[in-house]
Amino acid sequence: MDRILLKAMGKINLGLDVVRRRPDGYHEVKMVMQTVNLYDKVEITAEEEPGIRISTNLSFLPVNENNIVYKAAALLMERCGIDQGVSIHLEKHIPVAAGMAGGSADGAAVLYGMNRLFSLGMSKKTLMDLGVTLGADVPYCILRGTALSEGIGEILTPLPPMPDCWILIARPPISVSTKFVYENLHLETVEKHPDIDGIVQAIRDGDLYGMCSRLENVLETVTVKKHPQINEIKKFMCDRGAVSALMSGSGPTVFGIFTNERETRSACEALKETGLARQVYVVKPFNP
Repeated sequence: MDRILLKAMGKINLGLDVVRRRPDGYHEVKMVMQTVNLYDKVEITAEEEPGIRISTNLSFLPVNENNIVYKAAALLMERCGIDQGVSIHLEKHIPVAAGMAGGSADGAAVLYGMNRLFSLGMSKKTLMDLGVTLGADVPYCILRGTALSEGIGEILTPLPPMPDCWILIARPPISVSTKFVYENLHLETVEKHPDIDGIVQAIRDGDLYGMCSRLENVLETVTVKKHPQINEIKKFMCDRGAVSALMSGSGPTVFGIFTNERETRSACEALKETGLARQVYVVKPFNP
């Protein structure tokens, strides 16, 4: 094998709570993650000539050590003494810097792909332990599926698949700084925290409506205040048939949970016409 093509899948947060800020500046979280069938394509080719070469379909993405894909490849090369080179082509579809862990998914795909390409024999657990050094979401992006995430995101408990549904994803044409959101999250002023345990139990019970009634993201208290169009998109989705809608991660991506494919696709077309969102997709949940 000298080439491997992988799907790097994005995620949404069905619930996101921040428990506390640690003395080292990291935030401890408690959240429910779900992989969705919206993915980047990552093609990795083994080369005789040493080095890491990256290409991508988006001109504004770095193709050097500032890209997590490069960092992931360099990490494995150094750890495993790989003296060959790799060429990595990244075809992006997951919205960039939008709360869907697109970069983390790409980094996870490179760890997984190079492990297979070079027959390194690393377990999923080992890859996940390596992944956390690249970013808190990387271990989850290796695990995938439905999971409870704690700590800084690296303590993962697999859950049963979320109840079947259709998901409408919309990324508004705004930029959100994750750093800004966390720096401006003042936990002492948060009056109500998401019921993460309730979401987990509803998933275990296969109760879609029970799950949807508890969808909540504490980071909305910061992001929505700065970007009210996030609430506009949520309301639009609910008015068009979504059981519930929520911002994913630190935003600005919004997703709506629907029970009917036709209704979801109709809402998708209507949302595109409003100009509220630049990227709009209809997807299904993904579980390995």
